[in-house]
Amino acid sequence: MDALGRRIIVAAFDGWNDAGEAASAAASMLRAGGDYEVVHSVDPELYFDYQYTRPQVGVDAEGRRTLTWPEATLLRPAERTDGPEIWLLTGVEPARAWQAFAAEFVDVALREDITGFVALGSMMSDVPHTRPISVFAGSDNDAVRQSLGLERSLYEGPVGILSALGDAAERAGIPTASLWASVPHYVAGHTPSPKATLALLDRLETVSGIPVPRGELAAEALAWEASIDAAAADDDEMRDYIHQLEQTRDTWDSPEASGDAIAQEFERYLRRGGDGPTKPGRDDPPRR
Repeated sequence: MDALGRRIIVAAFDGWNDAGEAASAAASMLRAGGDYEVVHSVDPELYFDYQYTRPQVGVDAEGRRTLTWPEATLLRPAERTDGPEIWLLTGVEPARAWQAFAAEFVDVALREDITGFVALGSMMSDVPHTRPISVFAGSDNDAVRQSLGLERSLYEGPVGILSALGDAAERAGIPTASLWASVPHYVAGHTPSPKATLALLDRLETVSGIPVPRGELAAEALAWEASIDAAAADDDEMRDYIHQLEQTRDTWDSPEASGDAIAQEFERYLRRGGDGPTKPGRDDPPRR
């Protein structure tokens, strides 16, 4: 926890960074586990494209129809203590002016003496639903990597808003880390993915040193896995494909796996077209 300090922003956004809604669900679980108050919310006119992220109409408690606009908001615990705190940065990935968006929140973070920043994301991957969900835990900060045993991402390519925020935070002197859950790409019809959400929260607790709520996620994860098992039972092609993924995952995880074996498996994966934008390898440094 020392590497990230005692006042940590945990960020998760709807959209490209949120396969299986795993990251946004993790943020929702954190928010439901305590009382939070708004510290800062952006002007949606500056950052959102309403043709892409449309406002929603609903009915309030008094029966009046109201519009809810896309938002991105920083929240802090309503009860302030001297102990470690998780703050939340949640909302919709902005459509424009990312540098200004990131700078706006970093300015607020500096004003509020934020000591660390953890990005939560999830990506579609060639992984089986029957095995533990892998979470890539990385950091571009040398001290954070050494203190927490994290990895350095070597990924090069398109990124999401989490990268813009993390880069701006690091440049401002706020240490950062990122956690990315790998969601099986063939379970698109079984969203949300509580097993991936649970994996993110487990790793967040380890990285932050702060206990986090998990609600009924363990039971929901079992039900999610069982629903996919049932779907696969009636589909020979899907069942065979899952079996292949299980064999690959078990090879990666086996104590006997050598660096050469892993490299060969990864090369085979790339030849199958796994280097596309929606299917990074299990240990391929993720999009951020």
